[in-house]
Amino acid sequence: MRFLAVCTALAAATALTGCGQSAGSDGGSGKVTLWLMKGSASDDFIAKFTADFEKQHPGTDLEVRIQEWKGIGDKVNAVLGGKAEAGAGADVIEVGNTQVAQYVETGGVSEVTLEGLREWGSKDWLKGLSDPGSVNGAQYGVPWYAANRVVIYNKDLFANAGIKTPPKNRQDWISATQKLDKGDQQGIYLPGQNWYVLAGFVWDEGGELAVETGGQWVGALDEDKALAGMDFYKQLQALGDGPRNADEETPPQSEVFARGQVAQIIAPPGQAAQIEAANPALKGKLGFFPVPGKTSEKAGSVFTGGSDLIIPEKTRNRALAVDVITALVSEKWQTELARTMSYVPNKTTLAHVVDGNDGAAAMAPGAAQGRATPKSARWAEVEAKNPIKPYMTAVLTGQDPRQAAKAASDTVSQVLSSDR
Repeated sequence: MRFLAVCTALAAATALTGCGQSAGSDGGSGKVTLWLMKGSASDDFIAKFTADFEKQHPGTDLEVRIQEWKGIGDKVNAVLGGKAEAGAGADVIEVGNTQVAQYVETGGVSEVTLEGLREWGSKDWLKGLSDPGSVNGAQYGVPWYAANRVVIYNKDLFANAGIKTPPKNRQDWISATQKLDKGDQQGIYLPGQNWYVLAGFVWDEGGELAVETGGQWVGALDEDKALAGMDFYKQLQALGDGPRNADEETPPQSEVFARGQVAQIIAPPGQAAQIEAANPALKGKLGFFPVPGKTSEKAGSVFTGGSDLIIPEKTRNRALAVDVITALVSEKWQTELARTMSYVPNKTTLAHVVDGNDGAAAMAPGAAQGRATPKSARWAEVEAKNPIKPYMTAVLTGQDPRQAAKAASDTVSQVLSSDR
């Protein structure tokens, strides 16, 4: 879902081969409307992109409309269903990566063409963006940008503990955090219900939150591999004083870190600005490193947030809509967006463009291992009920892990399989 003012968008283009067009073709002239979510791109980026697109497409009017997240689902569904008020439609829409299946189930999203996949560099797409955009073997979402969690650390506390380089694997991470956890100082502030972080640990172990079998989704938190992920979370969480019955927003972990006695938190790098605003004395003293994996060869798995782009089936100008996406995912504009907004580009081959931005650079290795939540159209209902949070609290307070996981998995299965 969304964090750090970052969400995702899914996009789709219909079988353009049948329309005689392919990605990157000259869409001709006319008006094309692009919906972007508030905070996804700066005003300067939008102005530059609009001017360049219209220059490359003489006679074309590109209208960019900024949308609020609140109530966006109803607005998108109105467009997809052809029920938007006159003049309120869209040809390309940014949506959340984990919302793709939900919109596809509702109907009205175009499937991406094979021509588009090749043109847009799909073989190098970040899986955490591309996988949620694929439903039943068909691609509907075109990845636009990504953001994920990293470890934000206090350089002074690391130096005082004799830790010269950030850890690259779990064993070294635990050892370093043990050194940092002393007296009034917390080795790490990890709230007991940060389930997005848990998801990464579960995926690293080869486990899943839920799996689809024979067309039916079932919870998988009680499987051995998923339980191993929870066990590591428990080890790490014990090396600090994070609450066992609250998430990262209760209280906001950036405020806790800003007090100066926390060595690490796991968060999007954008939270560094919040920390520095709360405690200016920490400016220049914050570092970033990818969430360590089980070995030093690759970073740990993380939940990927970001955006995909979709094209409604009822677009007024399909060719221009495809050209808008082609431009937005091009190396030129991917580089501009990543550097302007400190995002991770949509392709692994563009990871180098954020070199020099410490926070974004730390995201890139994790983004390559990024994942998203299960592609069920009803996963949003699971998050609303969220049986994972009390499961985590139960384990951290000494209850039987397998029994607690089974109860959570049963609830997940019930929600995903229930009739609306």
